[in-house]
Amino acid sequence: MKKSFLARMLSAILVAGALLPGAHAQAVQTVEKDAFTIAFTGDMPGTGYQDGAMIGYDGEILQRVADAIKLKVKPALMEWSGTIASVQAKRVDVMAGTMGWTEQRSKIMTLSDPIHYFKNGITQSSKTNWSQLKDLEGKKVGTITGFSFIPELRKISGLQLTMYDTSDAAVRDLLAGRIDAVIGDPPVMQYAISRNAQWKLKFNAFVDNNPDYPLLTGLGQVVFGLNKDNPELAKAVNAEIAKLWQSCDLKKIGAKYGLVQDVWYVPAGQNFRAGVDRPADWKLPGCK
Repeated sequence: MKKSFLARMLSAILVAGALLPGAHAQAVQTVEKDAFTIAFTGDMPGTGYQDGAMIGYDGEILQRVADAIKLKVKPALMEWSGTIASVQAKRVDVMAGTMGWTEQRSKIMTLSDPIHYFKNGITQSSKTNWSQLKDLEGKKVGTITGFSFIPELRKISGLQLTMYDTSDAAVRDLLAGRIDAVIGDPPVMQYAISRNAQWKLKFNAFVDNNPDYPLLTGLGQVVFGLNKDNPELAKAVNAEIAKLWQSCDLKKIGAKYGLVQDVWYVPAGQNFRAGVDRPADWKLPGCK
């Protein structure tokens, strides 16, 4: 059966549109039309929402992603425990909040390329310069309940460990001299120190690369989490992250939030993702 003149014209228009530069065979799909829904905890320096835009290190990057795919951000503030479940249930498009890559998480979500790296380290008085596991031997050390590296801290000879519910409580005891050091969330520690020069504290990342202490001394990657059923959105997120690495704008964003050391941007350590959720020859991005 012959097509009508109108049908032939419509087919020609559709074909021509598909060939135009920038045309996509499949548009980015989101859980809500014309919106980019972001689950976040509001913990700085990672994420926040102010004056209609995402702020914080993670937040600014996702705001740039939203701008690039021409969608308005829809903030979904929630507790950390709800973020991963919200991604899996397709209630949000992406989750953020200085989440570290793990193989287990890569099995239940699509994890983005890294937006920065981290190594755990020692928050301490500016009068000391500790940067190795052995420096903590015999010391009074505080950390936060629930951190995955706590069993490794307990292995350090003579270390006296005190548990805290919040980073604020641990830092208060450090300032009061009741403990010698804090092993906390690296970006949170660095951000707090950068905003409170009167504390006279500093953060030194561990220089060890000890296989017996992989969580304390290994290289961490901060990533975003997305639903596995939305590869096009993950592709768009990674494309924007790649641009930020190439331009080194990630360092400019980080400088606003106290992340000024090379450890955040130089992948000095084993690449655990190669052959897991990335090709075996995949290289970690970096910027000096």
